[in-house]
Amino acid sequence: MDNPIIITGGAQRIGLAVAEELLTLGHAVVITYRTERANLAELRDKGIRTIQADFSTTGGTAAFIQFIRQEYTTIRAIIHNASDWAAESPQLDSAELFSRMMQIHASTPYQINLALQDKLIQQGTTTDIIHMTDYVQDKGSKKHIAYAASKAALHNLTLSFAASLAPHVKVNSIAPALVLFNQNDSQEYKQQALKKSLLQTSPGAQEVVKTISYLLNSDFVTGRTMHLDGGRHLK
Repeated sequence: MDNPIIITGGAQRIGLAVAEELLTLGHAVVITYRTERANLAELRDKGIRTIQADFSTTGGTAAFIQFIRQEYTTIRAIIHNASDWAAESPQLDSAELFSRMMQIHASTPYQINLALQDKLIQQGTTTDIIHMTDYVQDKGSKKHIAYAASKAALHNLTLSFAASLAPHVKVNSIAPALVLFNQNDSQEYKQQALKKSLLQTSPGAQEVVKTISYLLNSDFVTGRTMHLDGGRHLK
């Protein structure tokens, strides 16, 4: 089926919630995944197309682009959700870490947007690119320096692509703070984390789902960042 919504990193957590919601709304959905997961067979049975892709390398990104160009004539939207949350440590080579963060969070979306822009424009109506950035794009991070820098780069790509692809393609980003805990997070950590925002709650993946739905249906929003931080910037 042509005209899909493509979600990179769509096999778990926020990406998975978005994929399942868009499928229920009648969209053709394509997701990427890095490693095989038990839930992928169920997603395929539901009608979601799954593509293995390694965006940590230029070759992996190029292979994905080639596949999409061969398979689809038009694209409804691209949601860049693939991510790697790695922190600096003495055990990691800092140059390699920085290169990997920039490759996954900035270079890969950059390459995909350029290579598939014609597929978005050929759709005939306004289409969308949505970048999943992060709260730290504006604040920085003491423990995830390279990660924060790469998300800031992705934010800047939002501005540039919004200008270059208008009026055919709306380009926006979503910058969440903590919206979803991990299963192994302790109660102590959760309590401390919740206190960082004014609303002191973790809304879950559906908060991102609702924001993506809004952006896809909007006729007049481009080049903007939707901050999902519960008022954390005012603390």
